Amino acid sequence: MTDVQDVAFQIGGTRCAAWYFRAHNESLAGSGGRPVVVMAHGLGGTMDSGLAPFAQRLAAAGLDVLAFDYRGFGASDGRPRQQVRLEDQLDDYRAAIVAAVAIDGVDPNRVVLWGVSLSGGHVLTVSAGRSDIAAVVSMTPLVNGIAAGRLALANVPKASIARSTALGYRSKVNRRIGRGPVMMPIVADPGELGALTLPGYKADYLAIAGPTWENRVDAALGSEIGGYRVGKCASDITAPVLMQIADFDRSAPPHAAAETAFAARAEVRHYPCDHFGIYHGQDWFDAACDHQILFLTRHLASSTA
Repeated sequence: MTDVQDVAFQIGGTRCAAWYFRAHNESLAGSGGRPVVVMAHGLGGTMDSGLAPFAQRLAAAGLDVLAFDYRGFGASDGRPRQQVRLEDQLDDYRAAIVAAVAIDGVDPNRVVLWGVSLSGGHVLTVSAGRSDIAAVVSMTPLVNGIAAGRLALANVPKASIARSTALGYRSKVNRRIGRGPVMMPIVADPGELGALTLPGYKADYLAIAGPTWENRVDAALGSEIGGYRVGKCASDITAPVLMQIADFDRSAPPHAAAETAFAARAEVRHYPCDHFGIYHGQDWFDAACDHQILFLTRHLASSTA
């Protein structure tokens, strides 16, 4: 990629790696500068795993973009590695906002939060109760851990879920007594051990996986995500929200996303596909990008007046 710059920011003394995509034009620039999008990936994802095509489309539409890796993942520093800690990831998003508004030429009053899958829930959570967020894009979001668990029970063999749960419990015990976490694959074939084992998911994830991505994660992620409830704070979001729902999503429950969208008074777009169906190379990528640009252009252009 020739249109991206390697940058970084600090949180708690740890370096978070990021990519900066400068807007290709000044079409959305106002007296305060250009709007900026802050984005990160979902479960176990890294910024080099499918985020660049979205960032490039947004930059071509006149938006600066800061994409980053969470601590412990991808090109970022931090230990333990490959461990999903929701509160830490939310704090990483908040630190990324601070870094984004410090970029020369960026309008600090026009910050957009962009997330997909698990980070689709993060951007809703981070934006709740804040008055300094101009817009939110939440794509195929995971917003309710219990609903996700129920959906998994309907689609994944119970024996596989039991194995993953037992491994997760073992990892939590190990961490309490000072041993290293127990790891498992993020994606695996049906019947194998992994966080995502539905038919087609391994191929879909590997199709976007970048060089820093690792197919392993702390097995305790199930208990971490199980308590996630984005809907509790959705009504506190004052920024305009675009919710993009995959109607046949077998991973992030579409009905839970729709309920959260209602609470957030979101604009909703539906796509007749599964969880990975709106990534680059899939059937609904172009439509998803077009809808994001229409939504952001409408709200951000009006805020320059």
